[in-house]
Amino acid sequence: ISFSCLFPASWHFSLSSQVLPRLLVPSLRQLLFIGLVLCLMGLLYLLLVTGKGHLARVTDVDATDTSNPNLNYGLVVDCGSSGSRVFVYCWPQHNGNPHELLDIQQMRDQHRKPVVMKIKPGISELAKTPEKASDYIYPLLSFAAQHIPKNKHQETPLYILCTAGMRILPESQQEALLEDLRTDIPVHFNFLFSDSHVEVISGKQEGVYAWIGINFVLGRFNHVHNDGEAVVEVHVPGNDQQEALVRKRTAGVLDMGGVSTQIAYEVPKTVSFASPQQEEVAKNLLAEFNLGCDAHRTEHVYRVYVSTFLGFGGNAARQRYEESLIKNTAARNRLLDQHTGETAESPLLDPCLPADLQDEIGPSAQKLYLRGTGDFDQCRQILQPFLNRTNETQTSLSGIYQPAIDYSNSQFYGFSEFYYCTEDVLRMGGDYNASKYARAAKSYCSTQWKTLRERFDSGLYASHADLHRLKYQCFKSAWMYEVLHSGFSFPANYKNLKTALLVYDKEVQWTLGAILYRTRFLPLRDIQQESLKGAHSHWRHSFSFVNNHYLFLACFFIVLLSIMLYLLRLRRIHRRACNTCLVTVGETLQNTSALLSRE
Repeated sequence: ISFSCLFPASWHFSLSSQVLPRLLVPSLRQLLFIGLVLCLMGLLYLLLVTGKGHLARVTDVDATDTSNPNLNYGLVVDCGSSGSRVFVYCWPQHNGNPHELLDIQQMRDQHRKPVVMKIKPGISELAKTPEKASDYIYPLLSFAAQHIPKNKHQETPLYILCTAGMRILPESQQEALLEDLRTDIPVHFNFLFSDSHVEVISGKQEGVYAWIGINFVLGRFNHVHNDGEAVVEVHVPGNDQQEALVRKRTAGVLDMGGVSTQIAYEVPKTVSFASPQQEEVAKNLLAEFNLGCDAHRTEHVYRVYVSTFLGFGGNAARQRYEESLIKNTAARNRLLDQHTGETAESPLLDPCLPADLQDEIGPSAQKLYLRGTGDFDQCRQILQPFLNRTNETQTSLSGIYQPAIDYSNSQFYGFSEFYYCTEDVLRMGGDYNASKYARAAKSYCSTQWKTLRERFDSGLYASHADLHRLKYQCFKSAWMYEVLHSGFSFPANYKNLKTALLVYDKEVQWTLGAILYRTRFLPLRDIQQESLKGAHSHWRHSFSFVNNHYLFLACFFIVLLSIMLYLLRLRRIHRRACNTCLVTVGETLQNTSALLSRE
């Protein structure tokens, strides 16, 4: 093989195939190995580049760089019933693409801990002394101000949003508390704050914000389609004449707390109503909003159904159940002249408690003694009337309107009791399977209380599971099952429910959704600045070799193909040279043999 075309004439030289290094004449097995390694490198690059947004969202736990002048900040104070918390968020400058939302993250301190602070009690406790509201909230804002660079305070929006505790107060007391905050906060702090930034939000707003926050963390608002990701066809509200929009499927949210249960999910298709009355009710349960910064673009327009059911949380349901037991048992005892449940020796049998567990409920004057029988199926049957279902179509708990769910193309996340019921004791958190869950719950309920205590003392259950969980797990697992399948009408073979405590190892608060929604117009400023850079810089930014990973990938595979073809050509030349050598050796041997025979 001659090497002459790439070098000066004085450098020309030749190598015979016999002295070529083994690496330049590889076997077929070596060629396949080299090709496999290069393909794996290409796939790794593709995952790192095309999936960088997803990976960044999962692993973004570094301390926030407060020296970065391009970072923006925002504050949300959640004034709840038991206390108030301040959350500090930050985000880089918007990239100028009107199709994308702000990349908002929770701020992290130098120890990489989320910047959040909580105080007790709730602000509603100051209803009779509203002039103390600003003093009450001062420590939260002072804490946040210490973490945000001082030169950023003036452009940092502050939102104070009050929830359940304030909703139950008379409107006059609500307004007195809010007015004190509106008046005093601008005196002590230089945040971007106006009268509209402090308010009492409805349960519907809170549910929408929670839905936004969870889907943002899941990356469902990023409409760049990747192969294998579920999509849904959406009829955008208010644009009946337009073609349906195909975008990423969002996730629904199920949340069962101690007092209430909430459901929230996107309604992609136009809804119909069984009656004018149902339509009127639905208006209060359906929220239509645009998360994008441009009101004329429809790709971020969503129609979300949100409904909150007070009294349907795990603890509230148990309380309603116990009140019913006390009332019905007393009435039956009077009617039949019996004394069931009045003493520990003649307890009322309760199928919703573990086998042989003894319990006492009710006030001292009406104390009722119970003994568990641990019958999961009977417990479910007894609990069905507490769902308050009606015979009307498209309704759920208490006969409340519920739009149809496409169970074949939907996904839901279950939080709080949906997770605790499946994980704390049964250790089945994650992907929900109704039949497996029912079998595990049935087995738990029928297990003797003594055995359950021994398992608990041996540490076989989740670390945060306590005796209260152990005691009422049978009831709550049956209640959760009935709410899901009989109340919300999820089929028993539904496979797309995931019970979780965290999303990507993060506790997602509704406050994230609140700041995403309330700052949705901020990217307009960055988009206008981006448009002033000129067409040339925009073209260079969009199509540069460094930024366009598709171009890089194409070049990578072209180079890979060239290397493979070159190695195959070397192999062919090597074989030809070997054959020529063998022929030459054969002829030499024949000539030598002929000479020897003559001699």
